[in-house]
Amino acid sequence: MCGFVGINNKSGTEVDASLLSKMASTINHRGPDDEGFLIENNIGFYHKRLSIIDLELGHQPMTRGELTVVYNGEIYNYKELREDLKKAGFRFHTNSDTEVLLAMYEAYGYDFIKKLNGMFAFLIYDRRKKQLIAGRDHFGIKPLYYVNNKEYIIFASEIKAILPHPSVTAEPNLSAINEYFTFQYILDKETLFKNIYKVLPGHMLIIDLESNEINTIKYWDPSYKTDTHHTEEFFICELRNLLEHSVEIQLRSDVPVGAYLSGGLDSSIVTLLAAKKYSSKFKTFTGAFYEGEDYDESSYAKTVAESCGAEIFKVYPTVNDFIDIMPKLSYYLDEPVAGPGVFPQYMVSRLASKEVKVVLGGQGGDEIFGGYARYIVAYFEQALKGAIFENNEEGEHIVSLQSIIPNLPYLKNYIPMFKEFTKMESFEPMDKRYFHLVDRKNGSHNLFTQEYQKNYNRESLFKKFQKLFNHPDTLSYYNKMTHYDILNNLPALLHVEDRVSMAVSLESRVPLIDHRIVELIASMPASMKFKGAEMKYILKKCVDNLLPNTILERKDKMGFPVPLHIWAKGSAQQFLKDVLLSKQCRERGIFDTKAVENHICNERAFGRTLWGMLSLELWFRTFIDKS
Repeated sequence: MCGFVGINNKSGTEVDASLLSKMASTINHRGPDDEGFLIENNIGFYHKRLSIIDLELGHQPMTRGELTVVYNGEIYNYKELREDLKKAGFRFHTNSDTEVLLAMYEAYGYDFIKKLNGMFAFLIYDRRKKQLIAGRDHFGIKPLYYVNNKEYIIFASEIKAILPHPSVTAEPNLSAINEYFTFQYILDKETLFKNIYKVLPGHMLIIDLESNEINTIKYWDPSYKTDTHHTEEFFICELRNLLEHSVEIQLRSDVPVGAYLSGGLDSSIVTLLAAKKYSSKFKTFTGAFYEGEDYDESSYAKTVAESCGAEIFKVYPTVNDFIDIMPKLSYYLDEPVAGPGVFPQYMVSRLASKEVKVVLGGQGGDEIFGGYARYIVAYFEQALKGAIFENNEEGEHIVSLQSIIPNLPYLKNYIPMFKEFTKMESFEPMDKRYFHLVDRKNGSHNLFTQEYQKNYNRESLFKKFQKLFNHPDTLSYYNKMTHYDILNNLPALLHVEDRVSMAVSLESRVPLIDHRIVELIASMPASMKFKGAEMKYILKKCVDNLLPNTILERKDKMGFPVPLHIWAKGSAQQFLKDVLLSKQCRERGIFDTKAVENHICNERAFGRTLWGMLSLELWFRTFIDKS
């Protein structure tokens, strides 16, 4: 795991070495073990390395013939690819996956990326073709940002590494702020910074260094062509084999490996599979709060750890930690994304970094296997619609009213979402219904000034969402929902996963997020994946002999809840007021001061509204005001 910066001076002038070094210094936390740079006239690379594989010879930038690369991530199948290349006559000077990546490009050209299994972002300088090739993994596990203006093309692993460049100004992207309040992430390639973009997951950019034209290649998107020939037992067996293999290859490391363990289904599966294959005592890491059982699932984590003989380390973040860390965390995040779970996730990462250098996590399980309560809410209405009108717009009856009833208890902790959804017009098209379910701004319009609300165009946001939601070639509501979340919600969560781990120089790996697994699940009949509206049905079936029953049968899905509404009434109240009622915040003209002051003491349990406002204002202070 690493970080890098790359510059192409379009004018042909030589890259300024001191500027390149200054930019890279902002991401020292991503690579404290080693560093290196290359300046070749108008091309400049700088790399910060966290050494995980081939500690001695994996130095970057790495050059092989006419090719040079800077790269962040891990190619998990690099050993197999290396053997294939050796059989084809390729010779290697290191044992690193970096050299394999270069050799793969040398052997297969642009198609090489389709053969990689891993998390990665890279920048390749191809002197033969006079091109720069920028690529990002299938799901966006590793970040990559860029600026393309008249004078420069600039790439970096984090936005903060781009900002020191004199051609770049830190300005807010006002339309993206509207998206942030609606989704708590930014759709498509834009960011909260004006004119700074992200390379999208599953994409490559080919930059012609003579014309400076950029050609975008989308190399991966899951296909929903349904496999009707195989049985449920076949899919269960295939999925189990892929899960075990994904964990096995992600344990490859020349440094100690551990796992995040919440006690939920996903992290428990990863921990149990990893502990079976790890050669020594496996270490796990969990967090909880002292504010009550609604904020503490460590007993489940303990059960899993004991069942596989793993060691467990715990941290209990406090309100004082929250007040102290949040402004610093805003800097590491680059953009305000996701929910308040980012704070305890950082605390657990900090704990883990004291014991291991690589940690496995269960991220992606909800999106890939259908683990969100909103899927049940959506299908409850879908079943009603089908029963009333005696039809099915999906062309197949996936869930009936009778079959969904046993799974309604999952909604106990999601009553506010259910109430908000039932206020909407019933039986709208699928895209409108799901937009309501993911819209986090509903019910909080009074918190914004009238002036701001005039510029908030919900219809244009819906049209952008609609295009993404209806993209896959499938009639299935379930497939549309999970596809949207895999390509939009998941990258936002992976942004958090990357930043909170790299902030403490820890490599985070996510074994459930393997393109082979997603391709298998996408090919399954939707009725098999979401039988009776049971969340993660097929995943549970394939691991039912692995997990303790107390984990397998849980219906109290928690995520990583933070007692922010409790703190807001007590020790954190002054901190929240100092930020959200400050002169700077008022002058931005976004929030209605009186409404916000009232909301600070009236945030609902597990609410995200207060968090969303706090995160945005801290972002403004950290990046826009200080610029």
